[in-house]
Amino acid sequence: MATARFVVLGDIEVTEDDQPLSIGHMRQRGVLAVLLADANHTVSVDQLADRIWGDRPPRRLQSTLYSYLSRLRRALIRLEKTGVRIDKEPGGYRLTVDPAAVDLHRFRDLVARARATEDREQAADLLARALGQWQGEAFAGLDTPWFNALRTTLARERLAAELDHNDLALQQGRHGELLAELTARAEAHPLDERLAGQLMLALHGAGRAADALGHYQRVREQLADELGVDPGTPLRELHQRILTDDPELGLPRPPGGPASPTVPVPRQLPLSPGVFTGRGDELDQLTKALGETVVISAIGGSGGVGKTWLAVRWAHENTHRFPDGQLYVNLRGFDPTAEPMPVSTAVRGFLDALGVDADGIPPHLDGQTALYRSLVAERRMLVVLDNARDADQVRPLLPGSPACTVLITSRSRLTALVATHGARPLPLDVLDRVAAHQLLTSHLGMPRVAAEPEAVSALLDHCAGLPLALGIVAARAATHPDFPLATLAAELSEATDRLDALYAGDLTANLRTVFAASHHALTPQAATLFVLLGLAPGPDISLAAAASLAAVPVPHARTLLAELEGAHLVRQDRPDRYHVHDLIRLYACEVAHQQLGEDVEPALDRLVDFHLHSAYAANRLLDGPHTPFMVQPEAPPPGCAPQTPADFAAALQWFDDEHACLLAVQSLALATGRLRQVWQLAWTLISYHQGGYHLTEYLAVWRTALTAAEQHGETPAPKALAHWRYGHARSLTGDHSEALDHLGHALVLAERTGDIAGQAHICRTLGRVWEQSGDDERALEHAVRALGLYQRLDNPFWQANQHNAVGWMHAKIARYPEARTHCEQALRLYQEHASPADAASTLDSLGYIAHHCGQLPEALGYFEQALPLFRERSDSSNEADTLANLAETHHALGHATAAREAWQQALTLYESQNRRTQAEWVRNRLR
Repeated sequence: MATARFVVLGDIEVTEDDQPLSIGHMRQRGVLAVLLADANHTVSVDQLADRIWGDRPPRRLQSTLYSYLSRLRRALIRLEKTGVRIDKEPGGYRLTVDPAAVDLHRFRDLVARARATEDREQAADLLARALGQWQGEAFAGLDTPWFNALRTTLARERLAAELDHNDLALQQGRHGELLAELTARAEAHPLDERLAGQLMLALHGAGRAADALGHYQRVREQLADELGVDPGTPLRELHQRILTDDPELGLPRPPGGPASPTVPVPRQLPLSPGVFTGRGDELDQLTKALGETVVISAIGGSGGVGKTWLAVRWAHENTHRFPDGQLYVNLRGFDPTAEPMPVSTAVRGFLDALGVDADGIPPHLDGQTALYRSLVAERRMLVVLDNARDADQVRPLLPGSPACTVLITSRSRLTALVATHGARPLPLDVLDRVAAHQLLTSHLGMPRVAAEPEAVSALLDHCAGLPLALGIVAARAATHPDFPLATLAAELSEATDRLDALYAGDLTANLRTVFAASHHALTPQAATLFVLLGLAPGPDISLAAAASLAAVPVPHARTLLAELEGAHLVRQDRPDRYHVHDLIRLYACEVAHQQLGEDVEPALDRLVDFHLHSAYAANRLLDGPHTPFMVQPEAPPPGCAPQTPADFAAALQWFDDEHACLLAVQSLALATGRLRQVWQLAWTLISYHQGGYHLTEYLAVWRTALTAAEQHGETPAPKALAHWRYGHARSLTGDHSEALDHLGHALVLAERTGDIAGQAHICRTLGRVWEQSGDDERALEHAVRALGLYQRLDNPFWQANQHNAVGWMHAKIARYPEARTHCEQALRLYQEHASPADAASTLDSLGYIAHHCGQLPEALGYFEQALPLFRERSDSSNEADTLANLAETHHALGHATAAREAWQQALTLYESQNRRTQAEWVRNRLR
């Protein structure tokens, strides 16, 4: 039988029985390479176009692409007997091929197998075979942003595999033969601490301890000079052990350890369940499925069956198998009070956990998921996707690497994932009678259970094997250790209400009876807080928000929540943050509307206003007093006690903690007709969303705000605000046409009411959007108009900002005298009326202007003033741009070493921010 082989780790080639096939010109080979990179997955036409042509597609894209694919099909027809074929599918095109026939997938599979084995000799052999797949630079000859980014990712994977192989070779005592290769590698990657450690070990093992210590000093100095940091703990400890000639000097980690001491290792698992009984077969099945995607679903779709507990328990017992970390997210697929978590929010959480700088996160979901998969591709990680709604919510979160294991819990069986991604289903039923009895015994102790067998039998009947119900009943019994279990069983038998079976499931457990028994056993105030918590949207609630919801002081709320926690009705996953299981919340919400009557609306007022006023106070710390269109919330109602963060860092942390709740509260406000709070909440999130690059959420909250403003009636100010911010959000996602429509509508509304400040802000944004669209003349026109409007207002800070914007636009069209005049005026205003850090962008603009006017020493001075100000504000995006500008000026002055150092620092930042175009430009300058 013929053997097909595909090469992308070098020149793009296809062979049949080692004989090359003709596959056409380079662009056509690029189409094949894209399909091979995503072998056995559908690639859309838009993705193909973007990956092959970038931002310069041909005029007749569809016909051109179709002709390439037709020729490739004809070229590969001889390989159909090996299972190779290109199919047209509804979503695009799919290349079906055995992954083992593609060198890229062979490489990744061999690396994953090496990192999974405990046999070091076998691991070394697998890594050697993996590295042998490489014949040159990946995707040689293909130059588009997508290929360049993937090439960079693969180069990192190759380097990581080489370093793993070096570790094993050092453990085998092959110090001398590694010296030449390690020395060359260290020169090419002088800031890689893991590589530095390997070279130091090789030098030490070859009897050259002095050279090893000397290399450490050079690395330490370079890290300090170029990055302003000291070596990490592993490298410092290795240096100390070489210095003291430690006879038991350890060697680097075996394959499977973290890829680098500087790479964040996320540990996101929730607490392991304290009492866990049974599920032995299921735990064994999870262990056997290592390296696969496993779907833990409940028979009949029931909640409370213990899916999350099983996943988290197994995860904690197997953390040693995942040295590169564990990611966890609750997707809230069946939350009764909120929509399922958007995929973008989940991906963003993972990128944050993996240490991606906010400026480096792509604006679109496709880019974010690609970055996420690239970051986990080399790593032995566990990804737990808890409470998933459906397969569509899960697919973008699945890693592309066999090194990762994925656990998914859901009330749905997710059969689509089983069919399309080979996921292994693990249905989970209620506990059998024996396991349920064991779980109750674990909670209450054998003596108490043995003493009342009939009562225990009745309790088991009521709980019907549901772990959630068993835990609640046990907590109820534990709060009264002297009460007979028969008393609790009688209470449950007397209750007649039942919580309806959910989602057409097979479970008939009397949940309402169980929940009601625990509810009725609470003290009156705790019982009231419990049902009020059923009204609160979002994944959890803070202690302070719960206190306002119930109109009680925070210390008293803490006491009441402790009572609820003791009854297993709430769970405190983090200090002062409380989670209510969705079934319990559903019960609490029902009771709240039945029992509280007119008290529901005041409670919702307190909850919404707590979040609004707290967010308002936090935003003031992030953005100061100059935020445009500043809203003025009405005074909070009695019993509502908003929080005021202490400083900038505390405000940022508050937004991080409350972000998901703020989005949920905004949706609640819209649904309950609290329209004013809808756009005011959106306003409080402007700085947080823009500063943290939360573009998806930024767009969503202003879409909601625009809906509220349109429903509010004829009042123009909220409409102007909502159209302005929604237009701005649209511009950040690249939809300039719609952005201009909304901004134009906002400007008309502001002009109608004579709102000078509003007109100025909107014209300023219009200038930015026209600049993004490539029309610098129209951008300058709007910037100048905005400046004239700002000069009619008594706000020097806004005037300074706009002088800088006008100056920058003049500079872009080479009108340097005008540019300098405006930027110098901006600098004077900042110096007189603002903090020094506010002038950073203006100093950078002045440096750019001076450079292009041939005043190079003056340009250096401006750039060197701007850099520490950007660093003071943690503005790494502008810091990178200024470093690149500084490097250009050094280069023009003939300062080769200084230019190279600045470019290298800029490159490090651009790579950390995933700014691929800028990073590639700097790499070209460094060549």
